[in-house]
Amino acid sequence: MATAQTSFFSEILSGVIYKRNQGRVVRQGTFFGLTAIIVVGCVTLSNTVMSDLPAAWRTGVPIALAALGTWVAFRAVNYPPFTDFLVAVEGEMDKVSWPEWPYLWRALTVVLVVLTAFMGFMWVCDAVWVWFFSTIGFLDIKAMS
Repeated sequence: MATAQTSFFSEILSGVIYKRNQGRVVRQGTFFGLTAIIVVGCVTLSNTVMSDLPAAWRTGVPIALAALGTWVAFRAVNYPPFTDFLVAVEGEMDKVSWPEWPYLWRALTVVLVVLTAFMGFMWVCDAVWVWFFSTIGFLDIKAMS
């Protein structure tokens, strides 16, 4: 376990790009996703925890943390075990047969029609139960509104 941590920390200080031309799309997506999470966290930090500090601290510290986090995200997607995983993910995604647009529109239409019908059915069930409980005196609608 100590060797894996040591190798990751030494990898953070390295500038080498592991398997440069393999899994580029998944690696770039992962990098940008991690960077977006880091930037949102830094903005939230600036607006909440650091809101009472002077402006120089409120902007400088989150920018420094965002820069450091971006570098760590870049190095993480070049960490050999993680890179191998991302390359394998892209290889599997290439094997997926993606449906054509007309099929997707038909499927979307079916989903929306079924959801609308189910919503109507649930509304009718709710109306029936409200009427039933109001009729037997168990539910007082006027008191609820």
